[in-house]
Amino acid sequence: MEDLTGWLKLQQAAIEKALKKHLPRGNCRPAVLHEAMRYSVFVGGKRLRPILCLAAAESCGGTLEGALLPACAVEVLHTYSLIHDDLPCMDDDDLRRGKPTSHKIYGEGMAVLAGDALLTEAFIMLAQAPATKRYTGADYIAELAQAAGSKKLIGGQVLDLEGEGKSLSKKQLVQIHEAKTSALLTAAVKLGGMTANATAKELKCLEQFGYNLGLAYQVVDDILDLVQTTDVLGKTAGKDLVAEKSTYPAIMGLEASRKEARRLTENAMDALDGLGKKGARLNQIASYLLERKF
Repeated sequence: MEDLTGWLKLQQAAIEKALKKHLPRGNCRPAVLHEAMRYSVFVGGKRLRPILCLAAAESCGGTLEGALLPACAVEVLHTYSLIHDDLPCMDDDDLRRGKPTSHKIYGEGMAVLAGDALLTEAFIMLAQAPATKRYTGADYIAELAQAAGSKKLIGGQVLDLEGEGKSLSKKQLVQIHEAKTSALLTAAVKLGGMTANATAKELKCLEQFGYNLGLAYQVVDDILDLVQTTDVLGKTAGKDLVAEKSTYPAIMGLEASRKEARRLTENAMDALDGLGKKGARLNQIASYLLERKF
């Protein structure tokens, strides 16, 4: 298998090209709205979720072309969630991906509308994705809508807000991140598999992989917020501590959190056994994310 770094660069380039093609141009009326949308999408980012979508498609014998629109849909929906997350009424952050957050540039009202518009664009993209023998556009839309809805992504944000300043149990913390982080990442890999006409067994493997990887990703995120600097992270470091949020290091301690991240990553890798050698790329990505520094 080719070098992961080179493969990631190729996928990132394909995703950037597709996003530029399918998002409304910045000068499209009303220009300030479309400029704000594109600002947050193209300000940077690892493109983790769309890359996982493409890797999952590959693992089930699919193509880059078939998975690109769902991959882009996941990314613009994720970006909407970040714009809203950073608002003063939510997590209140001035930095995202090393640059000023949307509301610092365009104002709170425009940031809300840019997020709303990106959420809508995600489903426009999904509706154009090619169907397979097992899955239709309606299946794609239902998968992403459930992950982004009141029982998952938005519900997780509610639980997160309600938990500020409170001492949560590990079980309560996991419930927040199952919804807020893991659900969208799981949807990304499942959508990739669906574009490749994955079998029910393959889709179940991807679901278990995404669930565990999403939780592992959040544990590492909590660790990095504690040990890294703002310059490295591209967002304000130490905010969880200031906001009195329960995090994995706060509840379990730093070393136990590192062990938990490894345990969850190993669970994710174990879930790939059902894919055989085809799951090698996803396995590589899981290892890479466990060791990330930002």
